[in-house]
Amino acid sequence: MKKRKLSFLDIWNMSFGYLGIQMGFALQNANASRILQIFGADVHSLSWFWIVAPLMGLIVQPIIGHYSDRTWTRFGRRKPYFLIGSILAALGLILMPQSAMLTAFMPALWVGAGMLMIMDASFNIAMEPFRALVADLLPADQRTLGFSVQTALIGFGAVIGSWLPYALNKWFGVSSEAEPGEVPYHLILSFIIGAAVLVGAVLWTISTTKEYSPEELEAFDKAEGIVHEEEEKASLMNIFKDFENMPKTMRQLGWVQFFSWFALFGMWVFTTPAIAHHIYGLPLEDTHSKTYQEAGDWVGIIFGVYNAVSAVFAFFLPAIAKKIGRKSTHAFSLIVGGIGLISVYFAPSPNWLIVSMIGVGIAWASILAMPYAILSGSIPAKKMGVYMGIFNFFIVVPQIINAIIGGPIVKYIYGGNPIYAIVTSGVAFLVASLFVLRVKDQDDTVKQ
Repeated sequence: MKKRKLSFLDIWNMSFGYLGIQMGFALQNANASRILQIFGADVHSLSWFWIVAPLMGLIVQPIIGHYSDRTWTRFGRRKPYFLIGSILAALGLILMPQSAMLTAFMPALWVGAGMLMIMDASFNIAMEPFRALVADLLPADQRTLGFSVQTALIGFGAVIGSWLPYALNKWFGVSSEAEPGEVPYHLILSFIIGAAVLVGAVLWTISTTKEYSPEELEAFDKAEGIVHEEEEKASLMNIFKDFENMPKTMRQLGWVQFFSWFALFGMWVFTTPAIAHHIYGLPLEDTHSKTYQEAGDWVGIIFGVYNAVSAVFAFFLPAIAKKIGRKSTHAFSLIVGGIGLISVYFAPSPNWLIVSMIGVGIAWASILAMPYAILSGSIPAKKMGVYMGIFNFFIVVPQIINAIIGGPIVKYIYGGNPIYAIVTSGVAFLVASLFVLRVKDQDDTVKQ
């Protein structure tokens, strides 16, 4: 008994919810630092506010993976988590830029940080089961395609989210001006639109995708010679046992993920102040001027560029991986991304940053597809959700470390200049590319 091959449209529909999730995620990545600075955060403390993002992933994703492996309702196995996560994330998106209206008991900065925490926890509730769904429904020889389509939709959603504030202001005339301590209306409206698209896209996946039953998944494993031990009690303590018994391939990929996501976190946190200071020549304490808002909107544009590049490059990943292998594909992509981030330091004008982000987009496409494609061949279907959640440890731990040390490094080692945090991220990509070469891909013999 084998899993049926799915059409491209089926694969597109099952991943379409990711477009909405990543639209919301992109709005957060491009604008959360700006919003927190508007509410009073200084550049050295930004990474500490951002620590809630990886912390939520560390706590939420393994738990959601554990229980989604054991969930079966009339709505499906993974789909209930998509829906709950998307609704909660939408609420966070709507409320974060409007935190100044919710300050009866605490300052807007702390309310905004709380909304960031709610958003991140909810994004994680929705995202983790999407990764597991691809591995659930697709046979081994379609998984690279499945994760690549997912990456393309992530890219499309992120482009829309990243460019939305700029488009509302420049193309539709929505005001970008605000009093000190207030978020401009074009940002508030962007987050509301993002919330609506998020819920709508997830509902599309839920309505168009049918999941395999637990009995069918077990039959697929038996057909592949995978023998399951006696069913264990659905206890959270089993997560620690699963962590201890993780496949060797996952451990090897852990180092790749560590340096990749250390780099990405530094980029997301420090790009806005780095560009405003290094490219636009603004003092670090300027967080209210019209030029600062222009710099923030431009960061959204260049973040949209790297996501657009990733969406396009994702379609080429299966062919490239088939030609040179998954590991070589991923190593090459990380090298290009590292060069792209380092080149930000040398950009003579804002427009040159577009070239830098092309390299980042190539790396981002591979980061979102290749490690998961490699990993999925080394773990049984019955443990897919929990292991995808545990794999998230190697994503969130480097972000937590960067969140703790990133600000002090910028303040005490880099002399307060956040551009060097971007260069450090580029170097981390290059280190990650070296660790890729140590990974054993279990599906090397399977036609991708």
